[in-house]
Amino acid sequence: MTTTTKIKLNHNSTYFFVGIKGTGMSAMALVVKAMGYQVAGSDIEKYTFTQKGLEDAGIPLYQFSPDNIQPGMTLIVGNAFSDDHPEVQRARELGLQIYRYPEFLGELIQGYTSIAVCGAHGKTSTTGLLSHVLSGIAPTDFLIGDGSGNAIPDARFFVYEADEYRRHFMPTYPDYAIMTNIDFDHPDYYTGIDDVFDAFETFAGHVKKGIFAWGDDPYLRKIKAAVPIYYYGTKDADDFQAVDVKRTTTGSTFNVHFQGRDFGRFEIPLFGEHNILNALAVIAVAYFEEVDLAEIKRELLTFQGVKRRFSQVKMGDMTIIDDYAHHPSEIRATLDAARQEYPNKEIVVVFQPHTFSRTIAYLDDFAATLSKADHVYVTKIYSSPREKYGDVTSQDLVDKINGSQLITEANMSPLLDYHDAVVIFMGAGDIQKYERTYEDLLSHLSKKIN
Repeated sequence: MTTTTKIKLNHNSTYFFVGIKGTGMSAMALVVKAMGYQVAGSDIEKYTFTQKGLEDAGIPLYQFSPDNIQPGMTLIVGNAFSDDHPEVQRARELGLQIYRYPEFLGELIQGYTSIAVCGAHGKTSTTGLLSHVLSGIAPTDFLIGDGSGNAIPDARFFVYEADEYRRHFMPTYPDYAIMTNIDFDHPDYYTGIDDVFDAFETFAGHVKKGIFAWGDDPYLRKIKAAVPIYYYGTKDADDFQAVDVKRTTTGSTFNVHFQGRDFGRFEIPLFGEHNILNALAVIAVAYFEEVDLAEIKRELLTFQGVKRRFSQVKMGDMTIIDDYAHHPSEIRATLDAARQEYPNKEIVVVFQPHTFSRTIAYLDDFAATLSKADHVYVTKIYSSPREKYGDVTSQDLVDKINGSQLITEANMSPLLDYHDAVVIFMGAGDIQKYERTYEDLLSHLSKKIN
């Protein structure tokens, strides 16, 4: 257990979060609030799924304005905001302490046994699972990329999601790191897969005790670090291996072997091979922190998932799934999970491409992966604040997927043709507005029938 002194924040200061509705920022705000400090923040007026947690915690939310910034505040600035943001400029005029999100995170994790979860895909689900398991066993603070965060007195662990985008994970130095995979994403920043690998290998040099990495990833196999690297997966070459895997409509079970030892049988109420891998990583970390295996088994049984990752609602005879998948690898994992849980139902996907640069970079991969669904609908491309236009359209993707078609928020009626089916809304933008429109249509239809 680490003996480093934990960060001492200022009870006389208000920690003001610029861009507080961002998933990482909202989680961090909740952590600081739970630690007993004054917290407030600003963002756009538009409602986001992270907002409820902030409001429930009693954190004041304001629209962006330099008038929000007052003497004595401490600013934490979201990654999306430049130094010329009016609130940042006002803070500089007042001589306030200003942190960037990654820098403040690096400060927050000091004094705990800290565990970073990084990877191109699977960060949030794995961070959520690890937080859940450890919280049931020992006092644990956590920061998850679905907007969830919490802190409790005398916590032993700090679990956090470490984001590789623009190398934001670099200011943190964890005791352990889980690395789920290395893939080329964020083509607006990274020049290619070698650039991504360089970022992860540099971050590996920040880890103090050990790294747990997915064994099937060829780039993770090449990582060099000063600490031991343990690989997890389903192959004999993996240190932590899932064997005798059984996947059913209620979840997955498997035995875990570690260097010749059988840890026994584990069960998770989750779907898709990726969740078995996530569980292996969690088991590995907990084992090295000498957590009782029986307690790990117990906690794995009660995990209900994280926000916007295979989140389900039932309406009439329809199952509606909300998922953050916006990269071909993530779409593949989500469809794999859906086929496991609903092997006898039609799978209908409503996909919102996220950013023009990603759509161009993966146009053929998106088409090949989405084609594995029974029916595909594509919305217009979501343009991020850093990308307003590009040389690709949603029609370009539709043209590559047999039988697919465009769909608009104003006309979601084609989805009403499906019965006793699964509709998955996928995307990292504002895909949920399409889902809400569809749910409203279903609700009105139900009332008419009844």
